[in-house]
Amino acid sequence: MKLKKGRKAPAFTISDQDGNMVSLSDYAGHKVALFFYPQDNTPTCTKEACNLRDNIALLKKKGIAVIGVSTDTPRKHQNFIKKFSLPFPLLADVDKKLVNLYGVWDWKTTFGVTYEGTLRTTFLINEEGKIDHIIEKVDSGNHAQQIVDTWEL
Repeated sequence: MKLKKGRKAPAFTISDQDGNMVSLSDYAGHKVALFFYPQDNTPTCTKEACNLRDNIALLKKKGIAVIGVSTDTPRKHQNFIKKFSLPFPLLADVDKKLVNLYGVWDWKTTFGVTYEGTLRTTFLINEEGKIDHIIEKVDSGNHAQQIVDTWEL
């Protein structure tokens, strides 16, 4: 089932990079930018994460918490966070439950090769836990502003 704007965001509890359990309910009463990305330390994913890092003050000023999700291990996430000083949690969806729950695990084609992977997608979840917007065409180099602009539409 494809998630849609206006629907309740699927609840989850999953481990972050440090083994802490993180639930969507932990953010009740707050806006959340839940961004799914394919893999730590790849050029486009790094560009996206660093753009969010560099603009975290703007996002916080707008009351937006940032949470990243990929199918990488907690150890890979720890290294990614350390290498790029990322100020937000990265959830380790190694069993692919969250990417499937949010419908972002699908077939992709890159350079003529078809494979299964995470579709770069950001869900903007409001204070009541409903999906306000789904950004499927992520502008990795300008993602923070894209989030702010989309939410202000």
